[in-house]
Amino acid sequence: MGASHVTECGGHPEVAHPEDPAAHIVVDDRGTVAGWSSAAQRLLGYPVHAMLGRPVTDLLADAGPPAAPRSADDTFAVRLRHADGAVVSCQVGIRPERAGLAGTRWQVTLACAQEESPTAELDHALLDTLFTASPVGLYLLDPQLRIIRFNPAAEGMENTSMAEAVGRRPTEVWPDFAVEMVERIMGQVRDTRQSAIAVEKRMYPPGDPDHEHVYSASVFPLEDSHGRLLGIADATIDVTARHLAKERLNVLALAGTRIGATLDVLDTARGLAEVSVPGLADGMAVEVLESVLAGEDLVPGPVQPDTVLRRAIVRIRDEEDPATVGDPEGRVSAAEALADFQPRILDPLSAVGRRAMAGLPTHRDMPHSLMVVPLVAQDRALGLATFCRWGARRPFEQDDLTLAAELAQRTAACLDNGRRYLRERNSVAALQHAVRPDGVLPEHTMDAAHAYVQAGSGGDWVDAVPLSGARVALVAGRAPGQGLQTAAAAGRLRAAVHTLSDMDLQPDELLARLDDLARRLSKEDRHNAPPPVPDSEAREAGATCLYLIYDPVSLRCSMASAGHPWPVIVHPDGTTVSLDHPIGAPLCCSDGPFEKIDLDLPEHSMLALYSPGLFQEQSEALAREHIADLLTGYTGSVRQACSMLTQALVPPHPREDAVVKVARTHSLSPARVVSWDLPSDPSVVSIARSLVTEQLTSWDMSETTFTTELIASELVTNAIRYAKPPVRLRLIRGHVLTCEVSDGSSTSPRLRHARTTDEGGRGLLLAARLSERWGTRYTDDGKTVWVEQSIPELATV
Repeated sequence: MGASHVTECGGHPEVAHPEDPAAHIVVDDRGTVAGWSSAAQRLLGYPVHAMLGRPVTDLLADAGPPAAPRSADDTFAVRLRHADGAVVSCQVGIRPERAGLAGTRWQVTLACAQEESPTAELDHALLDTLFTASPVGLYLLDPQLRIIRFNPAAEGMENTSMAEAVGRRPTEVWPDFAVEMVERIMGQVRDTRQSAIAVEKRMYPPGDPDHEHVYSASVFPLEDSHGRLLGIADATIDVTARHLAKERLNVLALAGTRIGATLDVLDTARGLAEVSVPGLADGMAVEVLESVLAGEDLVPGPVQPDTVLRRAIVRIRDEEDPATVGDPEGRVSAAEALADFQPRILDPLSAVGRRAMAGLPTHRDMPHSLMVVPLVAQDRALGLATFCRWGARRPFEQDDLTLAAELAQRTAACLDNGRRYLRERNSVAALQHAVRPDGVLPEHTMDAAHAYVQAGSGGDWVDAVPLSGARVALVAGRAPGQGLQTAAAAGRLRAAVHTLSDMDLQPDELLARLDDLARRLSKEDRHNAPPPVPDSEAREAGATCLYLIYDPVSLRCSMASAGHPWPVIVHPDGTTVSLDHPIGAPLCCSDGPFEKIDLDLPEHSMLALYSPGLFQEQSEALAREHIADLLTGYTGSVRQACSMLTQALVPPHPREDAVVKVARTHSLSPARVVSWDLPSDPSVVSIARSLVTEQLTSWDMSETTFTTELIASELVTNAIRYAKPPVRLRLIRGHVLTCEVSDGSSTSPRLRHARTTDEGGRGLLLAARLSERWGTRYTDDGKTVWVEQSIPELATV
């Protein structure tokens, strides 16, 4: 590298050519120049006044004195320093001139060396090209970091002529610009003789002081063949365009990880703002249609000028808290970009630009450049993104608009996904709300409450169903999958359980009927669903269900499970009931009957039914132990117990839904239940009416006597006439008045619509008309026919 910068005699325009006369220098005995010819000035470039009295050794390009000639006529080669820093190879002859009072003076003859290397002409051509036509800015400096020369490309970068800069340091030529780092790097290269390659420097050059440029500079030491330092070369190229392209690529790479990281609409807008500021703009705003925030359907095509947009995010560069989410005021946008879906660069001072800037954040500087980009997905407008720049940053270019359009396209797709997810989540929430328990259980039976933790699955549900005879059914279930189809499957299962509960079936029988129904629904859905939509397949297949019946009169509990975890049961004394029975297979997966468990529950026992989402961070066994520990000795309300369990077991960001139902059992006091065993004799019907009248009078419910007598008379008559003993009459005073007649037959009574000429067949129909509801439940040794009546408010205490 250094050799290409050593200028031979014929390579410098100011150096004499071989046909020029020889240059003469007179040197006195002190080694100082006493004479300097015009030929010497042409050869080395120094004027006479600059050389007279100067040590001749200052002309040497190499350290140390040259070798002495062997004779007076002998010449020798020497490398001399030209005034512009170039090195001139010369043949030197020395002759004594005279000896006088001043001492001996020497006549020095300089002639340009005639020998050149075979590539010297090519080296000269290359050097001339670098300093004339190269687009790379090339600077030459001496070891003292004084500028010797630079080419036109460098002159264009700095907007400074070479005449103004030669002989001065960079910091002296451009004191108002950040060149201290450049000089520091040059000094390091000079001292270490190690090149500095591709050093990036940012500055506002004198040629374009309003905009920041990025330069890549490589600094090299220049050495001769003997390793002597001749100077410093700085090759600089303007890489601003390449740097801007790299910044745009970095913005795109960041957008791939930040935009659409979640399905939340506002978070997607926030991601676009974080990617764009400061990577693309100094400030920006994202506004979306109200229907996007609400998860509603969008109309294809352009947006009407009076469409209301809501502010989703605003971000300003270098502010600590730049985001402003959910502007409640919104604004009316008349942006042309939403009319033709075309992104555009606008003049902030134009009428269109001023309208677009209505949604921009305020800043102390007026934006000098503005971009408006629509957010469009599948020919549906979702919103508008507005970008601005102010200060010394470059105005937006076409490449910036292309980048903004790509970011907007990615954002719009993610916003549309978020809108669809929000719509489905709202539908799932509506379905979940519909399947939640909506009734209040009788306080004489048990206290019960539930808690849901939503994560978007939609398949978990619990329920409490009042049954005949003051009994209560507690239900917990889970449909596999997530989304709208799963929530719909859970709703269908809940409706089926309610229907089957009205049949007063035992838990194992009810699950068997539910399993049959789930199999039928699954086959129908698979048959009707089109092949490309597998999500339409029935979610009842593989669903789980736990069905539990509690009787507050006998304090008995019966339960059966189809793949669902058993409840956690804690007695009032702190004893945890161990349920070691295996749970049945999920629905549509069972090949045999479901097993029923019967157990006694003391009054004030605690029951906890839950879905598997309650133990997302620990095993089921540990979760059950944790639940039992929390419920042991618990005396608060069941609603507070639900909150306690969800807070203790459900993680802050659950992966799936979790639901829990906590109940505290009560017993129905003997004062509220009375029963009589009756002989199978028609004459006992009148006795039954008398017993009912007497009991209702003691309960201060005389206003219901006539109806209840009629109901009891009809039920007892049917049991004696059509069934077989034993016959038992029971009255239960709970939230309703229940009249029950049990017998030893499994034949179910049915309503008959008698003709006008029939003598019978109207009793049970009349009883049904006078009551709230009636039905039949079967037991191991017969059946029970029951009728419920509402109780006057004054008699419910």
